[in-house]
Amino acid sequence: DLLHGGAHKINNTLGQALLAKKMKKKRIIAETGAGQHGVATAMACSCLGLPSEVYMGYKDTVRQQQNVFRMDLLGCKVYPVKSGSQTLKDAINEAIRDWITNVDTTYYLLGSAVGPHPYPVMVRDFQSIIGKEIKKQMKNVPDTVIACVGGGSNAIGTFYPMIDDGVEMIGVEAAGKGLKTGKHSATLNAGKKGVLHGMMTYLLQDNDGQIKETHSISAGLDYPGVGPEHAFLKDAGKVKYKSATDSEVIDAFLTLTRTEGIIPALESAHAISHAIKIAKTKPKSDSIVVTLSGRGDKDIDIVKQYLRKNVKNSR
Repeated sequence: DLLHGGAHKINNTLGQALLAKKMKKKRIIAETGAGQHGVATAMACSCLGLPSEVYMGYKDTVRQQQNVFRMDLLGCKVYPVKSGSQTLKDAINEAIRDWITNVDTTYYLLGSAVGPHPYPVMVRDFQSIIGKEIKKQMKNVPDTVIACVGGGSNAIGTFYPMIDDGVEMIGVEAAGKGLKTGKHSATLNAGKKGVLHGMMTYLLQDNDGQIKETHSISAGLDYPGVGPEHAFLKDAGKVKYKSATDSEVIDAFLTLTRTEGIIPALESAHAISHAIKIAKTKPKSDSIVVTLSGRGDKDIDIVKQYLRKNVKNSR
């Protein structure tokens, strides 16, 4: 949350933008959900003198207007995607269509550890600075690390340097309105194996293999798939994957804001929610690290609308 741009995304966009420049690509395209990857892409491209264009689900452009304007200020063209569920999945669809049509001149700067090889590995390696810095700053490995999981770039960047260190690793997905309601984005908790966007992983799909619509109060976790390395870590039993509902996330958002003076992104608040839950069960000597993947400036209006609606309904 203290990184330039307000999220962990700049770790990846700078690395890939430099690669695109080395490859002599003339145009950079990207997808974005919450807008943080779009902003980070626009920032990296501005630094390197590259034009940037970002695909964003129409629903996400409405709920993340601040980041849309930030991209515009940075000289980035933003294309609202009105097909499908009008969220991150559909933004990725459009970006891939553009990329394969213009592959000679265009570099697709993918924002999460998803998609065809080598993207999941490349994004993981750029984001692994997160886990490396945790180990360096603590001078030892923590007992537990917790990170939110949508596509999973922040989480895999946190976990990867600690996979062989005996650390308890927990990823927290978006349970939305509850796992039993079907209105969620908890792929690893409720999904089945399938293929999407060039990767085999867990997906939220129906009995015919069609991708289901997802829901999360956080645009960045509103995705029906997850990075393939997370699928492997789940199957291997190396990482536990839990979930948090929208209401639990709002409670965690307010708790951190009012007790620490830190306004977290709603994505990050999923991890905070689970940390609060398990902290009561741990010895006081245990160290728990939560990666705050982004700050919550972009989510203020969403939280305000949620609180107004739910306070009104509770009367």
